Amino acid sequence: MEVKPVRTARDYKAALKEISTLMVTDPAPGTPNGDRLDVLSTLVQAYEQRHFPMDLPDAVEAIKFRMEQQGLGPKDLEPMIGQRNRVYEVLNRKRPLTMAMVWRLHKGLGIPAESLIRQPA
Repeated sequence: MEVKPVRTARDYKAALKEISTLMVTDPAPGTPNGDRLDVLSTLVQAYEQRHFPMDLPDAVEAIKFRMEQQGLGPKDLEPMIGQRNRVYEVLNRKRPLTMAMVWRLHKGLGIPAESLIRQPA
């Protein structure tokens, strides 16, 4: 199995093409093609992290996303943020999160703390 590093856009496109071909055959893990798919995917992922970094979402967007995912309403955030008016103030960006709120949201909703403490852009 000869695999080359993914250093350029050309290497990246070639690796993506090969990954696509391999995924169609759905090779079993531990087989030569399965191992090749695993290695190529890892190389592509590393290339993408270097060349296409993604910022963390801001705190309010992370909270709203998790609320949507879990079918939660503002009332469900009261144990983590406080009274309903405070929940609405946070969701409408009128009040910043305190560290206590960050901790409770992280523990209660599983939102990465890094997203909750990130400064707005």
